[in-house]
Amino acid sequence: MSTLAVVAIGGNSLIRDNAHESVEDQYLAVVETAKHIVGMIEQGYNVIITHGNGPQVGFILRRSEIATDVAAMHRVPLVSCGADTQGAIGYQIQQAMDNEFKKRGMDKSAVTIVTQVVVSEDDQAFQKPTKPIGSFYSKEQVDLIQANNPSWVMVEDAGRGYRRMVASPAPQEIVEKDVINKLVRDGYCVISVGGGGIPVVKRADGSLQGVDAVIDKDFATSLLASDIKADVLIISTGVPTVYLNYGKPNEKALDKVTLAELKQYVLENHFAPGSMLPKVQSVINFLENGGKEAIITNPESLEDAVAGKTGTHIFA
Repeated sequence: MSTLAVVAIGGNSLIRDNAHESVEDQYLAVVETAKHIVGMIEQGYNVIITHGNGPQVGFILRRSEIATDVAAMHRVPLVSCGADTQGAIGYQIQQAMDNEFKKRGMDKSAVTIVTQVVVSEDDQAFQKPTKPIGSFYSKEQVDLIQANNPSWVMVEDAGRGYRRMVASPAPQEIVEKDVINKLVRDGYCVISVGGGGIPVVKRADGSLQGVDAVIDKDFATSLLASDIKADVLIISTGVPTVYLNYGKPNEKALDKVTLAELKQYVLENHFAPGSMLPKVQSVINFLENGGKEAIITNPESLEDAVAGKTGTHIFA
């Protein structure tokens, strides 16, 4: 029986730097990451891939804003931007994976599932939106925007202008988890929960409705890994291992740590909010919900990490 791994790839797997933001550049970055994930699969892993979408959502929102200003086109709702990026990024990962399978003579296929994730209407995040998205606006632009979109929360951001703030509620349920589970157990490489999933709320009659919000990709990945009882959760980031005192003269790489040790490091404020902290918290959630092992590393180290040669390995 193959080992089931859920692998979250972040923005550094899609956009290398500000000079490589085009769709073509993103695909080349995806191709490089795909090689390492296929290398994992050759080592005996079944893999579910999740991915970030922050910059890509920002691009769609900006195009929508320009189209509204220049040609009076309708704006694209945030929830639709999330769905659009799931399809577009999923297509790139799926194609790159399939091409790499063919190159190596492997009888394997990738498939993308556009994934909805249930959040609670009562989540406090909706009362206090904290996630900045989209462009910067002047005070005059904000007055016009809020006249047309009274529900938008616009906040001044560090003297650079005003930005729209949206809620980042906690994921509660992966709607398509049974389909994802069946496909991966049947041997497919599944791409799912892109960008944390499309946020939806469940109505009294059981129907679903999309909401404008942004779900943390690592939290949603952790929930999926728990739901399908994955053997290992792998969170990729920009560094090969997690560090204590990162960037300081006394920084220390973490090789193998226990869940209890990791929670203590969180209490000691070793991990930056909005950077490493959500990844560490996602690992904690997975291990507290029955997971046995998690790994944090960078995309190019995936093969060595699952072989135990690098990466930060956390055990329950």
